[in-house]
Amino acid sequence: MNSRKWVYLFLTTLAIGMVTTVITGFLVDWENYKELFAQGNIGEILVVGLWLIGVGAIFSLISQMGFFAYLFIHRFGLGLFRSVSLWNGVQVVVIAFALFDFVYLRYQIFADGEGPLFPYVWPALLLAVLSLFVAGIKAYDTSSKQAFTPALFLMVVVTMVEWFPALRENQTDWLFLMVFPLFLCNAWQLLILHRLVTPQKANTKESPST
Repeated sequence: MNSRKWVYLFLTTLAIGMVTTVITGFLVDWENYKELFAQGNIGEILVVGLWLIGVGAIFSLISQMGFFAYLFIHRFGLGLFRSVSLWNGVQVVVIAFALFDFVYLRYQIFADGEGPLFPYVWPALLLAVLSLFVAGIKAYDTSSKQAFTPALFLMVVVTMVEWFPALRENQTDWLFLMVFPLFLCNAWQLLILHRLVTPQKANTKESPST
């Protein structure tokens, strides 16, 4: 991938993170912001919007660091296990443990193992379902079944790692504010990367320097 394509990936991911955070930020705290819109207080709306844009940029950068870190981990795993099927099997086990711990540890820490379990189950379930959907698109778009498991690992495990600051606080507003930009940024990078890389491979003979 040449520098022009990398800049495109960086800027589009940055834009997705900022726009998603602005929309999510106003929606999750609408009770506090609806008066600003009702009164037409443009100045306050712009101040809040600029703050959310800054936060969204940070979320986008976190997503991009996590994405490229996983690309390195994926290559390392392939080299270590020397088998795509074995490496994918390891990733499936890690995904299962991550989802279990996501529910169990949060339930034990924040609910002391008492009370209803469902509030701690549904975020993991929703993340898993959406991740399966994105991973399915990746596998279909690349015509490679082997792409499904790495894509699922990225969307589940890497998103959880990036989401950790909000998970640690366990505040609903921050959980939503952070997870949607992270998830969409990760999904965008995952689904666009092969489109940016493949044309370059196709043109290798014509322009070796790219």
